[in-house]
Amino acid sequence: MARRRSRFTLEDIDTYSGEHSTGPDEVQQRLQDTTRENTAQAAGMQIGDDQAVLMEMIVRAMGARRAVEVGTFTGYSSLAIARGLGPDGHLLCCDVSEEWTAMARAAWEEAGVADRVELVIGPAVDTLRALPRDEQFDFAFIDADKSSYPDYYEEILARLRPGGLVLLDNMLQSGRVLDTSIQDENVNAIRGLNDAIVGDARVKVVLLPLGDGVSVVQKR
Repeated sequence: MARRRSRFTLEDIDTYSGEHSTGPDEVQQRLQDTTRENTAQAAGMQIGDDQAVLMEMIVRAMGARRAVEVGTFTGYSSLAIARGLGPDGHLLCCDVSEEWTAMARAAWEEAGVADRVELVIGPAVDTLRALPRDEQFDFAFIDADKSSYPDYYEEILARLRPGGLVLLDNMLQSGRVLDTSIQDENVNAIRGLNDAIVGDARVKVVLLPLGDGVSVVQKR
């Protein structure tokens, strides 16, 4: 059965949807198992199988060749992006953990996509700001520390080509964005960014109740 993270869909509908969606292959399944065995509860940070399939399809369908990911963890999302990019693509991965991304490196090698992935260890905002401020990305995925999402969004958007896409994960915060009595730093950051993006004349956006909420943002 596909591993999904839906928090906003009726259980029977979610089960049916999973049964009628492409599931993980052997490489993805081994990565899930390795992540669970080595990161314990942190394994929940992996995106769901449905998100991985959708992201790979989007990247491939738009003909993306240049991508960036902020927050690689053990590599499940980057594996999907790299596969969608194809053999002539380039994916820049930004993360702070050598330990967790070692599992990602192994998965990239096993899947035959390691040659199209560049991993930079260090604060992602520093990595992004060190890049030229010209249009160099077709696709981006943000799934890291929530309080820094606004910075990641701005730095990536400045370097995204017109028509390019930015996907942001965890944009519903388990529904907590709706409860204004919750003033948690992460929830406030995401709530504020949701408001900023929908009012941003530079982009179009759709917020999908997939997983914990995925915003799909297209630069005009």
